[in-house]
Parts: sequence; C-alpha cells; structure tokens
Amino acid sequence: MENDKKQVWPRRIFVNNVDSYSSKYIAKFLSTCVPGESSEDAEADEDTTSSPGHEQSTTFQISPTRDQLLERLLECDVVVYNISENATQEQIEEATWAITALHDEMESFRSQKMFILVSTVMTWALTKPRNLDDSDVLLTDDDYRRRRPHPNFKNHCALEKLVLKLGRAKKSKLTSYVVASGLQYGQGENLFHYFFKVSWSMQFPKVPVFGVGTNCIPMIHVYDLGGVIRNIIDLKPKSKYVLALDDSKNTLEDIIKMISYVLGPGKIDKLPEQEAIHMNALTPEELEYLSVNLYLEPVLLKDTFNLQWTSEAGMVENMDRIVEEYKNTRQLLPIRICVTGPPAVGKTTVAQKLCQHYKVHHIKINEVIAEKLAQLEEILSGADTEDVPGEEVDAAKNQLQTIREGMEKNAGRLADHLLCDILQEKLNSKPCSNQGFVLDGFPKMYEQAKLIFFDEDTERTSLKSKSPTYNKKITPERVFALDASDEFLMKRAQGLPQSVAEEMFCTQDEFVARLARYRQVNASEETLLDYFDELEIHPKHIEISTDDPEYTEVVKKITEVVGTPKNYGPSPEEQEEEARRLEEERRQKMAMDAAERRRRNEAALAEMTAQYEEWNKNVSEVKRQEYELLEAQSLPLRNYLMKYVMPSLTEAMLECCTVKPEDPVDFLAEHLLRNNQQK
Repeated sequence: MENDKKQVWPRRIFVNNVDSYSSKYIAKFLSTCVPGESSEDAEADEDTTSSPGHEQSTTFQISPTRDQLLERLLECDVVVYNISENATQEQIEEATWAITALHDEMESFRSQKMFILVSTVMTWALTKPRNLDDSDVLLTDDDYRRRRPHPNFKNHCALEKLVLKLGRAKKSKLTSYVVASGLQYGQGENLFHYFFKVSWSMQFPKVPVFGVGTNCIPMIHVYDLGGVIRNIIDLKPKSKYVLALDDSKNTLEDIIKMISYVLGPGKIDKLPEQEAIHMNALTPEELEYLSVNLYLEPVLLKDTFNLQWTSEAGMVENMDRIVEEYKNTRQLLPIRICVTGPPAVGKTTVAQKLCQHYKVHHIKINEVIAEKLAQLEEILSGADTEDVPGEEVDAAKNQLQTIREGMEKNAGRLADHLLCDILQEKLNSKPCSNQGFVLDGFPKMYEQAKLIFFDEDTERTSLKSKSPTYNKKITPERVFALDASDEFLMKRAQGLPQSVAEEMFCTQDEFVARLARYRQVNASEETLLDYFDELEIHPKHIEISTDDPEYTEVVKKITEVVGTPKNYGPSPEEQEEEARRLEEERRQKMAMDAAERRRRNEAALAEMTAQYEEWNKNVSEVKRQEYELLEAQSLPLRNYLMKYVMPSLTEAMLECCTVKPEDPVDFLAEHLLRNNQQK
C-alpha cells in the first residue's frame, strides 16, 4: 500500500498559452504539486510550496520557434495543450504539430511521455442521447465515439481524434489523453466575467440573461480541471477520453440568478441573444459557449479519480465562495472610511473627493433617510413590486409608520435607534458591501457608533474574547478626524454666501450652537474616537489651517494612508470621456500658449518699433548737431577765402575770359602767381 500511495510526480510539465485564463490557473495548480506526493495528499500540503526537501515547480513563458519548442517538449515528462477556451486556428495547428512531432520522435524518448489535450464539451454540442424517447438518460465518457461537435468546433473534434489515434499503439512511449472540459469558472472568472462585473458594480437594476436561459451548461471549476489533469498524470487511466465536469446540472438562468442574488441586485432580466452583441456584453464565440445544452455524466472521473474537489456541487451551490474568489483574485475589495470633525471643517468636500478617487459611495445621513423613505413609499405605492411578497409590503408599511411617528414626536428628527438601523441597512447593502463607502460626519457619538457597528452574531461566537466585538463587514477600516481652531471655523462660516449658509445650517446663531455642541460631545468621557480606538482602528488626526477649497493636501494625506483604489479601472465610456477631457484641456492649453506667444510677439514688436523710432530720432538729432558743428567750424575759413582768395580768383577768371588762352588752367596759375608776387 505504501508503494502504491507514493507516486512519482514528474519533474517537468509543459502547459501552452499560460497567459490565458484557463492555462494560467492550470499551471498555477500544477505548480503547487510536490514530487513524490500522491493526489490524495496534495490538498493538505497545497500551501507548502517552499518546504525543505521539496523540489520547486516553476512556471515560465517562452516564445520559441518550432524547432526550439520541440526541444523543450522533449525535455518534459508531460505536455499539456489547452484549447478549451477561444482557441485560435493557429493554436489548434500548433497542438496538432506538437502531438505529431512528439509521435515522430517517440523512438528517441529515454522515458515514457504523456500528452494531454484539454478540449471542450463544445465537441459534444450536437450529440443526441442513445434513446431519444428518454431524455433523462445522460451521456457518459463511453459515448465519446458518438459525439457530434458544434459546427465551429469541428477542428477541435478532429484534433481530439488525432490525439487518441497517435497514442493508441501498445507499448508506445507516448501516452495521450483527451480531457473534454466543461465551461470553466472560478478565480477571476472568464466566460462568466460579464455577469459578475455588472452584478458587482450594480450597473443595472436587473442582471441580463441573454436568450431563454433554460439550457443546461456542463461546468467545472478551473482548479478542479487542474485536479483532473493531476489525476491523469498520477493514475494513467486506461480510458483515454475523460469528461471533466462537476456534479451540477444548472441552467444558464440558474447561474446568473445566483450571481445576481449573492453579488448584485438579486434580479434578472431576460433579453434576446442579439442584445449581448449590441450591448458589447459578450462576443459571438462566448454566446456559443453559453448556449450549449448538454446533460453529461463524468463516470470515469467519479469512479476512478481521487479528486480533492474545490467545487464538486457546482457554481450555484458554492456561489458564496466563488464570489469571494472573484473579489480576491481581482482585488475588488471594499474601502470603508469614516470622516469626522466639527462643522464647516470640510468633511463633505473631502468625502466627495475620496469617493471620486476610490469610486465608493458617499454616505450622508440625511440622504440615507430620504432614500429609505422613498424606497418604502415606492413599495407601498405598488410600483415595480411584482416580485415583492406581501410580508415585505406589510413590513414596509409598519416601518414607514414607525419612522413618521418618531419624526413627529422628535421635531422632525429620528431617534438614534431608528437612525442607526437605517444606516446599518444601507451599509449592509450590496453597493456598499461591494465597493465600499465614506461616512460623512456620522456617527457623531460613542453610543451611535456602538448601535451601528455592534454585531450580535459576533458577540455570541466571541464570548470568551476580551477584545470588543463588531461587524467587520460594515465598520470603517480607516477613520480620519479633521479639526481646526474655532476662530478658523467661525471665519470660514462667516465667509459663506447667505443662501449656502442657510442650507448648511451655518448662519451665525446656528453655527455657534452646532460648534458648541460638537466641542461638548467630544469633551465627554466616551467619544466617537474612543470607540474606534477600542476596536484598534486608531483615527488619524488632520489639522486644517489653510483655506484650500480643493483640500488637495488633506486628500493627499488620506490617500497615502488608505492606498491605491481596489476597484475596476475606468469603463470604456469613462475612458473616452477622460480622453475627451484631456484633449480639450490640451487644446485649451495650446490655445492659451499660442495666445501668450502672440501677446509676447506683439509686445516685442511694439517695443522694437518704439526702439527703432527712438533710434531714428536720435540719429536725426546727431546729424543736425554735426551739421551745426561743421557750419560753425567752416565760418572762419569762408571769411578768409572771401577776403583773400575770391577777389584774385575772380580777376583771373575775367582776364582769362577776355584773353581766351589755349591752356586756361596754365593761364590762371601764372596769373595768380604773378599777382601774388606783386603783392
């Protein structure tokens, strides 16, 4: 028995396309398996992947050529090719090449190798039961020779036949198996992701079911599929064709209804299949998978395999755990924050900024009360209450009457126990449970917090515990206490417009009274912050000292403490809107920059023109001054010429005109020289 139990776990397993949903989790499951451990022991030691003496399993991705890939395949003990989800023709051709190439190289194998093709039940889509008159008879693994594929999965079926054929020879060093997998679910979800997402986000008041929804869908958890492969490797069953399915026989409507009930609004809305395409909800290929209608019984799996099931009863029966898997895998974890502080300190603005950043719900007590009253009145009015039972209508009537009577007795205010009940119901609602919330200024006192967050179930199960008990699903994980001096708050309240001050109850008399009450409550022996301290949720104090209407620094401090958003990113519509906003901002910035450049250029041109005109003016002035200076300097010379030179020269010119010599210049020179000597 001991030798039978200790099976040799192969050292190397090849899994194709590990960046896809299915192969990724199959590889992850197989990587937790330990050498020398039996399938029966795997579950107990699944988390022990780094114990001393255990050989580590490693997953990595390669993108080699065919020759390089064949070398890698020959190094592996087991080759797993997964074509179970949206396999392309290229992937099917690669799997065909892989089994053929391995078969051709079989004689060179040093040891036995195994090829496992993970296919899909879509290759059974058109298979008829043996007895058409008895629809209760289920198809089993033994009926695989009669299977008829969906028209779009004929290549899958052909590959299945090839794999079975090449591994059929006796004493062959290559053993081959085909695993016909049900539609896979679990972890972050893939095929059913749309329904999980719209339920989690509460995108619609009713989760859509595309088509009639009465078709029975064969399914399996993706980790259970990994377990099936593990068992095939360990047990090497004689039958080469294995149906990998859980025990469920759920219809599409059953599945989506349960997703909606556990995660979303709790209602479904049947729509034509074509709407899935128009709404960009599902692709045509995904619709084909979800339209399958098969009643299959995995006899081999039940009779031979020793599977440590993750979800044997199926998705519907295990929906609570499947939803937790989905949230944890995709890190869709609620963020719960409480913002408290005196009036006019900026709680609402900070809460709004946090809600926008983290995409959570803004909880203002007045709005919660108004929403509850409207909800009760809607139930009693009979609008959209076809699914509301009579007991719920009676309960709504009694609750509405209690609330109205309480408000009449207390001058329009609700007693704390009614107020806290309404808020507690709101915090337990699906939107707040899924995404989270920011409590804006409420609760205000120790007793109110105790009424809201106290959990009787936890109290009963923790009687021996010395630590205080509370409902962790609705209690804030982070508490931020904003504060400021009375002088600062008074100045801010006085700066509000009259209409805003009246709406916010911040007129001078009202504000002074509210601020005094706040200081008095927070000076008592047990305060709201003391309550959170007792729960070891220690509030972070933030002092407000500057009048920043955007509270940039405050929000920055809070987001640094809380961390990054744990939510889906922007939707395609939001991304388009953000892109349009950024494009508009870019255009505005470009326009402003261009206008600024034009202004600077015009200013520079005007300055240059003024400088040029000033330069011309200066040049003209310099020329004038130079002319006047030259005129002044040339006056003595002119006088000398007029007195001593011009008379003699005039006389010589007149005589020259009279005599008319052949050489006038020479004549003038001699005349001037002669007269000069006589003088």
